[in-house]
Amino acid sequence: MAAGDRTVLQFNSPSSAILSAKVHPLVIFNICDCYVRRPDQAERVIGTLLGSVLPDGTVDIRNSYAVPHTESAEQVALDIEYHHNMLVSHQKVNPKEVIVGWYSTGLGVTGGSALIQDFYSREVPNPIHLTVDTGFRNGEGTVKAFVSVNLALGDRQLAAQFQEIPLDLCMVEAERVGFDILKKTAVDKLPNDLEGMEVTMGRLLALIDEVYKYVDDVVEGRVPADNNIGRFIAETVASLPKLSPPAFDKLMNDSLQDQLLLLYLSSIARTQLGLAEKLNTAAQIL
Repeated sequence: MAAGDRTVLQFNSPSSAILSAKVHPLVIFNICDCYVRRPDQAERVIGTLLGSVLPDGTVDIRNSYAVPHTESAEQVALDIEYHHNMLVSHQKVNPKEVIVGWYSTGLGVTGGSALIQDFYSREVPNPIHLTVDTGFRNGEGTVKAFVSVNLALGDRQLAAQFQEIPLDLCMVEAERVGFDILKKTAVDKLPNDLEGMEVTMGRLLALIDEVYKYVDDVVEGRVPADNNIGRFIAETVASLPKLSPPAFDKLMNDSLQDQLLLLYLSSIARTQLGLAEKLNTAAQIL
């Protein structure tokens, strides 16, 4: 056989490489909520991911919605009309959010994932496949992201291979407190505002101690200096308001008193409503 007649087995990479992805907690909780509310005969939940692609190629996953489907050993059928109606409704509220991929519950990629990936590949180039382990098989909800690479024999496409990409969970500190509570398989009780603030302040003090230790190690020569870390620490310190300890204490006390006043007024309103309801019930009986 001539060299020019050889058939080459090759992987066709996506035209625009996706380096990584980041997902917001709202997406994870939304997927878990849809899994809990799924029909009795459904083993998993499938849905659409919404977000945007950042200039550096990172996919920012900000929202999601479930798509009804029927699944068997041979095929997976999505409700495409429902999918398009939900997309139109979401874009009326957030027009900047576009389809970036799809999700499914379960641990890893399954046999029908290639069929669904092919559908979303027609909706958007290089869709992300997000998997969420709602069964807590490893003691926690494992979340992974994949992209597909086509395996071709000459001009004929044989299959799609899924490759895992780095995935970061993006959240602010206020979201992290709730996420740390809700990600556990069992919770005795939800923390109140003061307990949540105590956990946040404890984590902040631990981070400050870690920064102190790093600075001391650099000064003593135990750790080589990093200009980027030093610049970041300097910018963080410069962003803090310059308040004297008495002024800071007064600010905290005033804020605490305002919070206590709001709690007191809400308690009075709740008591008044309860009393009015009981008087109304008694008047109807008499």
